[in-house]
Amino acid sequence: MFTFDDSRLQDPDVLAAADGLLRPLAEAGARIRREDVAAQGPLNTLDGADRPRALIIFGPEARLVRSVLEPTCPVPLVAWPRLGLPGWVGPLDIVVVLGGGDRTSLAAAFEAVRRGCQLLVAAPAESALARESASKATTLLPTSTGDPLAAAVVALAGLNRLGLGPTVNPHGVAAAMDRVAETCAARLDATENPAKLVALELAEAQPLVWGGSVLAARASRRIAEALRAASGRIGLAADASALEPLLTTTPPRDPFADPFDEVASVCRPGLVLIDDDRDDELAAEERDRLTRIADAQDIKISRLSHTEGSVVERYATVLQQGLFAAAYLSIGLGTAPR
Repeated sequence: MFTFDDSRLQDPDVLAAADGLLRPLAEAGARIRREDVAAQGPLNTLDGADRPRALIIFGPEARLVRSVLEPTCPVPLVAWPRLGLPGWVGPLDIVVVLGGGDRTSLAAAFEAVRRGCQLLVAAPAESALARESASKATTLLPTSTGDPLAAAVVALAGLNRLGLGPTVNPHGVAAAMDRVAETCAARLDATENPAKLVALELAEAQPLVWGGSVLAARASRRIAEALRAASGRIGLAADASALEPLLTTTPPRDPFADPFDEVASVCRPGLVLIDDDRDDELAAEERDRLTRIADAQDIKISRLSHTEGSVVERYATVLQQGLFAAAYLSIGLGTAPR
C-alpha cells in the first residue's frame, strides 16, 4: 500500500519528474485546435440538405457522440459495438467511424462502403481506416494527435453541419480545457488548485464517483478509471442506487482511533460528485440523498463542477478536472511514472 505524501505536490523536483504525466493533460486544448484546423476543408463541404434515415456510430468515443446528439438528433441513432453493420443499414443512412484501425472500425467502414452509405470518418489520412473507407460518399476528417476526445469534438462539429446535432465549437471546447490547465497547474497549491484539493481529499480513500446527467455520468466512469489506475485501489462509478449501500454500510469515523493501527482508515470511501448543472429532477434528488448519507457517515465529499458553456464544454471541463486530480493523486502516492 502506497502512502500519500502531500509534500510531493509542492516539490519542484517531483513535479518536474511528473511532467510526462501532466503535460499531455495541459495540452488537451491544443490537440483539439490542431484537429479542428486540419478538418476545416472537409467540414466546409458538409451541409444538411439531405437528411439521412438513421445514424450509426463506431469508435472509442461513440457513446459520447451519442450522448451529445440524443436530446436533439432528428433521426434514430445508435452507437454500434459489434463487427460489421446492422442488417437494416443501407444507402439512406450515415455511418460515423471514429478511430485509427481497430477491427470493429475497419469492418464497419468496409461494410458501409459496400452498402453505399454516407460516411463521416475521423482518422489519420494515411491510416488503414482512411483507405478502407474511401468512396465518393465519404468525408474524411484527418486526425493526427491520436486523441479520441479531440477527434470526437471535430466529428460533432461535422454532425452539426449535417443538421444532426447541436452546435459544437471546437475552439470553445479547447479554451475550456485550457482554463482547466491553468487552474490545475502544478505551480499552484491546493488552496488555488481544485485538482490538488481533490487528490488530498482522496489520499486515503476508495473513490465512489457519481454524475447526474448523461454526460456527467460518462465523465464519472472515465474519472473512476483514472483514479483506479493512479491509486491501485478499488474505485467505482455507478448510479446512486448502487452507491448508496456502500455509503450506508460504512461505519462512522472513530475520532479516537490510531490512524497508524486502523487498517480500515485507508479503506473508507470518498464520494466524488460531478456537477454540470444539467441534473433532471430525479438526479437532483439523488445528489441530495447521496450528500446526506455521506454527511451522516462522515464520508468526505469531493466536487468537480462546471456549469457554463455548451454541454461538450462542461463535459470536457469536469473530465479534465478529474484527470488532473488522478494525476496529482498518483504524484502524491509516488506511483507516477518517471
